[in-house]
Formats: sequence, C-alpha cells, structure tokens
Amino acid sequence: MIHLASKSPRRRELLSQLGLDFGVLDVDIPEHPAAGEPPLDYVRRVAREKAGAGLLRVSGSPGAIVLAADTEVVADGEVFGKPVDALQARAMLGRLNGREHQVISSVCLADAGREAQAECVSKVRFGQLGEDELDAYIACGEWQGKAGGYAIQGRGGALVAHLSGSYSGVMGLPLYETRQLLRRFGVAL
Repeated sequence: MIHLASKSPRRRELLSQLGLDFGVLDVDIPEHPAAGEPPLDYVRRVAREKAGAGLLRVSGSPGAIVLAADTEVVADGEVFGKPVDALQARAMLGRLNGREHQVISSVCLADAGREAQAECVSKVRFGQLGEDELDAYIACGEWQGKAGGYAIQGRGGALVAHLSGSYSGVMGLPLYETRQLLRRFGVAL
C-alpha cells in the first residue's frame, strides 16, 4: 500500500493522476532551513524527514511504501517558504515580479528496507506586473499556504510569463520523477 505523507490537497490531486490507490498520512515536521544549508539540501532533507515520519506511522503495515515531497521557491539563493501573512506574501511577490526564480521539488519514497529520492528544478519567470495586479492577487487569498506566495495552478498562473521545467513540480509533486521512483520500487502504474 502506498501512503502519501502530505497535508497538501495538490499533492493528492497530482498523485491521483497516476491512477494509484493510496492512503494519506498527516505528518508535521519543522520546515526551516538550517543556517548555511543550501536550498537543494534543505528541500531534500525535508522530503526525507516527511517520509521518515510517515514510515513511523505505518511501521506495523507489511509492504507499506511512503511517498513524501517538499517544494520550495528560491530566489537569490534564499528559500522563500510559505508566507505567514498578506504583507509577507506581497513582499515575496514583489521580489519575484519581472524576474526568474527556481522552484525545487524533492520526492522521497521509502519502505522498511530502502529509500530513494529524486529532484526536479524548474525555472519560472514572472511577467512585469503592476502594483495593482499584485495587490489584486494578494486580495484573492490564493497565496495562503503556498511556497513563494503563489499557486501556478490557480490565478497565480497568470503571473507566470515563462516556465522551464515541470509544471507538476511547481505545483508540488513532479510526476515524472515520482513515476520513476515508483517503478524502481516495483509499483505498477
């Protein structure tokens, strides 16, 4: 049985696209980069810690496989995280406005005897947006709970002028990399 260790409804939607039956584990781990921790290392660590927390929850289930992921927006070497309020979301979007940034996703698959991980790095460039456009996006509230303060699959998609990489990775679960990991674990798709 596959278990998705994630609170994210987007990850549930994306994993469903692969046609899998899976359970959902509500795991809660701290998501803060350590001092000097490079963004890619941070995203990998968080995905691994989520998978480990999920494994602890299903330790008595033979054959259980846990899938976990983390996705972060990175600009100028800084991990943006999820904004805590509208002011922080507006500041994040202001820094991304008219610029390119990275979206790093890491997927970790683990069972009782093994672990495998894969990453996806996408480049996203926002168009040059007016202050009123950014304010209107903040007012819609979609930024809440979203890395970097935007949702590419929603109204935030209209902010994006160019994407190089994985659309599903920017949403939170890169499907190609996830499929490859599942195949390595012998999961039929």
